[in-house]
Amino acid sequence: MRILVRGRRFFAEEFSAPARGVRLGRWVLTLAMGLWLAGFGRDRFDVWIDATILPPLAVEMSVEVLDRDGDLLRAYTVADGRWRLALPPDNVDPLYLKMLMAYEDKRFRDHAGVDWRSMTRAVLQAAWNGRIVSGGSTLTMQVARLLEEGTTGEVGGKLRQMRVALALERRLSKDQILQLYLYLAPFGGNLEGVRAASISYFGKEPKRLTPAEAALLVAIPQSPESRRPDRAADRAEAARDRVLARAVGEGVIDADEAEAARREVVPGLRKPFPAFAPHLADRSRDEAPQAGTHRLTLDRDLQKKLEALALESVEGKGERLQVAILVADHASGEILASVGSAGYQADLRQGFVDMTQALRSPGSTLKPLVYALAFDEGLGHPETMIDDKPMSFGAYAPQNFDKLYMGTIRMREALQLSRNIPVVELTDALGPAKLISAMEKAGMQPVFPGDQPGLAIALGGVGVSLSDMVQLYGTLARGGVARPLIWRLDAEGAEGQRLVSEVAAWQVGDILAGLAPPPGAPSNRLAYKTGTSYGHRDAWAIGFDGKHVVGVWMGRADGTPVPGAFGADVAAPVLFQAFNRLKGKLDPQPPAPASTLLVANAELPLPLQRFKSRSAVFEAEADAPAVAFPPDGAEVELLAAGLKVKVAGGTAPFTWLADGVPVVVGSDAREAMLAMPGAGFVTLSVIDAEGRSDRVQVRVR
Repeated sequence: MRILVRGRRFFAEEFSAPARGVRLGRWVLTLAMGLWLAGFGRDRFDVWIDATILPPLAVEMSVEVLDRDGDLLRAYTVADGRWRLALPPDNVDPLYLKMLMAYEDKRFRDHAGVDWRSMTRAVLQAAWNGRIVSGGSTLTMQVARLLEEGTTGEVGGKLRQMRVALALERRLSKDQILQLYLYLAPFGGNLEGVRAASISYFGKEPKRLTPAEAALLVAIPQSPESRRPDRAADRAEAARDRVLARAVGEGVIDADEAEAARREVVPGLRKPFPAFAPHLADRSRDEAPQAGTHRLTLDRDLQKKLEALALESVEGKGERLQVAILVADHASGEILASVGSAGYQADLRQGFVDMTQALRSPGSTLKPLVYALAFDEGLGHPETMIDDKPMSFGAYAPQNFDKLYMGTIRMREALQLSRNIPVVELTDALGPAKLISAMEKAGMQPVFPGDQPGLAIALGGVGVSLSDMVQLYGTLARGGVARPLIWRLDAEGAEGQRLVSEVAAWQVGDILAGLAPPPGAPSNRLAYKTGTSYGHRDAWAIGFDGKHVVGVWMGRADGTPVPGAFGADVAAPVLFQAFNRLKGKLDPQPPAPASTLLVANAELPLPLQRFKSRSAVFEAEADAPAVAFPPDGAEVELLAAGLKVKVAGGTAPFTWLADGVPVVVGSDAREAMLAMPGAGFVTLSVIDAEGRSDRVQVRVR
């Protein structure tokens, strides 16, 4: 690296050494040989220049990742660890270019690569003063040296630069040569090019520079290591002031501007290069490794705010708690911010893992999809009553998170209070396959333990990513039509399939907008849902307004539990803060579609007043009468007083029949003794006051 840096110093520095006289002689000899070459025959000279083998002109540039407005999100160093960023001349402050020409090569636009007049003047001034007063190297010669990483002090090296410079002028335009200088000029350490230097020293693009900044960028490349502002601010300042003085002399700026510029402090530290959205930047580079520039849909200002929010949200909460935040415009599907972790580093939080893509259990955040499907299938309405009580579904006996039961409640309340039993009832009525199909239609990629999905998927028994969940909620926010999330600016987000009706999507959004916000958060009717996975491994909060959808996940990257972490307590506050940093106020939800049924329970059609599964017509009502004794198929002994029977459920009075013949009529008792004609098989029936019945067949001994 030292050899490289030395090779990229300008020749003016060479004359500061004690061997000034020897080097002066070399300059005179170089000039003489150059003049001789120029005069030994124009034709032969042209042939000699045209035969020049040029160094490679394709310069390796840093890969750049840009946001939707073209602002730099992240850049990567080139192969040898140097920062070298693309910068066309029309993207740099014109003041810098004027100062550069005035100080380095004021006849750049006129000469053919070597300024013989300037070089002759430099040699004569040096001979007269006994020291170098001004340089004779043109910008084209400097580009020639930078391309070949050559030296400046040897006669052979200087002649090679002249030859390459003359050849470059014949093959490239002036703007192309200037562009190479803007790419390759050394600025100390691993900084190459004006743009890299401006970002590192000033923290900004070189499109708008102060006179002091422009002058400093002109001065540093003459001696990049000894004039590094971060190591030798005094030398950098002195060199800058000389450039300012020359700029005044050439009429680039006036004396007052120069005086103000001299009072500007030289930056003493290098600033870090932007490194926003590191996970998505890495992903874009890995997916298209040949691309030099990647344009993403992200908004850099929003990304910066949410990365700061991510750090704040885990501060003081243990060394392993992690967070991920994803924001999208649900109308277009464009991702506006993607925070994969709180800090991109290999620490105890495993910040290098992109948790927007990691498979996790969604807890209760899938429940809105179940309700939307149920509304669409005619199984219910937000005001439909549904049971929240202990029940089994074959061998599966789910419980509510709080182990409590609320009896019969409205579906609206069941979703807002995130009750488990009602959503499993609905999933059982829909069938797990219906739910799986809907997830896939929404563009999700669910993963099931053992590839055997069951009713537990409604409670989080499935692996999904934060990206999946944001895409799902974006579908609900868009009126039930799926649209894939996109993060490349040139990608086309095609309209997807309709997942649920516009009415069902609005009904779910209206229910979620009625949730109480976290303590201290504004009551702004944000439609959101929280979730906590089994064992407190994942805490979720996902919400949407009229334009944006935001998802927050919190937990540990290694999947270990976070005791006491609930989505409503840790993730929901971050969700509301994310919306606040997004724009401060919410876009309103759309009005209800015209066909939406906005009535109370009593005004609903009778089948929607109370939830019944599709098999309910074949099932006895929960409080219907049932023969409790004797059981169906039993063999019982006939006593002297008759056959003892019992009824459970139903409404008194009861009527008992034996083989269709009434035996006891209008009895309020739940037990009776039936007179029987004798032994043998008999069918016993019981009918209650509402005409509901049950029957068994037994053998009497």
